[in-house]
Amino acid sequence: MTVRIGVIGCGGMGRAHVERIINDLSGGQIVAAADVNLEAAQQVADAVGGTAYASGQELIADPNVDAVLIATFGRVHAPDVINAIEAGKYVLCEKPLATTTEDCLAIMDAEQKAGKRLTTVGFMRRFDPAYNSIKAIADAGENGPILMVHNRHRNPSVPENYSSRMLIDDTAIHEIDTMRWMTGEEIVEVRVDPVRQTTKAREDLHEPIVLVMYTDSGIRLDDEVNVSLQWGYSIECEVVLETAAVRLGDQEGIHIRDMAGNRNPICRSHIDRFQTAFNAEVQAWINAVARDEHTGSTAWDGYAATAVVNAALESQEKGGEVVRVSMIDKPDFYA
Repeated sequence: MTVRIGVIGCGGMGRAHVERIINDLSGGQIVAAADVNLEAAQQVADAVGGTAYASGQELIADPNVDAVLIATFGRVHAPDVINAIEAGKYVLCEKPLATTTEDCLAIMDAEQKAGKRLTTVGFMRRFDPAYNSIKAIADAGENGPILMVHNRHRNPSVPENYSSRMLIDDTAIHEIDTMRWMTGEEIVEVRVDPVRQTTKAREDLHEPIVLVMYTDSGIRLDDEVNVSLQWGYSIECEVVLETAAVRLGDQEGIHIRDMAGNRNPICRSHIDRFQTAFNAEVQAWINAVARDEHTGSTAWDGYAATAVVNAALESQEKGGEVVRVSMIDKPDFYA
C-alpha cells in the first residue's frame, strides 16, 4: 500500500519532510500541500503533482489524503490535529504537539473519543541510533539504575525572531522528551538557572540557561541550552549509572591530525546531526500507517513535554524558582 500524505506547513521543515519522502523513503507519496501562504503550498504541490490548499482543514477533508504531516508553528497545531483525528486519519505532528496543556488535553480527548491512537509527535531523537544505544545499555540494568543525566544543546546561532522563551519551548523540549523516554519516568520538578550571559547573543536574548529537572524517582537531569556559540551545532548527553557513565559518541565523522592539530568536522544544524533520525522516524510512521497501526511517541508524550515546558517557563519568569510540574493522571488509553 502506498500511503497518500498531505503536508500542512510548507516552510523549511515541511519542505525537508517532502524531500525525504520523495528522495529517501519508500511507501509514501505526497499528494497535497497546505499553507496559509497559498503560493508556498502551490510550489510544493506543483513539484509532486498534487493539490494545493490554503488551509489544513481543506487538506484533511480531501478523500485522496490518507495521512497528514503537520509542520506549522506549534501554537496552531491543535485544530489541524483534532480535525485529522475526527477524520480518522493518522497524523505526524512536529513538536510541540501544542503550546498549552489545554490544547494537548483537547487532542487526547478527541483521540479517546475516536477510540484509536492516531497522533505521533515528531520527537525524532527517539530514532537516533546513538541515543538508542545508550538507552539499551541503561535498560539492560547491568550497571545499576540511572542516577543522573547531563545534556548540552548548543547552536551556532538562532534567527532574529528567536526569543528567550524559545530556549525552553523550542530547544530544550527535545531533551525534555528524550529524558522522559530514556528514563521511563515523568519529570515532576524543574527550575531554570540563569548563568553569566554571553556577549554573542542579542541584548534581548537572555542566554545561556541551565534547566535542572528531577523525575519521580529522584533522577537528576540537567540541560545546558546555549544557542549563540558560533562554532557549531553540538548535542551532548551523558547518562550516569551506578557503575558506569555512558555518553553520546562522536557524531561528526573522521578525525584529521596535521599541523593544525587534531580535529574533526562540526555539524552546523539539526538537519546535519539528525538526518538519519528524521528519516527513520518518518519511515516508521509511513510503515505503521500502511499497517493501520500507531508508532512512535503518543499524544500523552506531547502533553507531558508541554507540561514540563510550561513549568520551566514559569521558573524562567520567576528568576529560577523551583516549580512543580502539574499533570493529570495518565489515562489507561495511553498506558
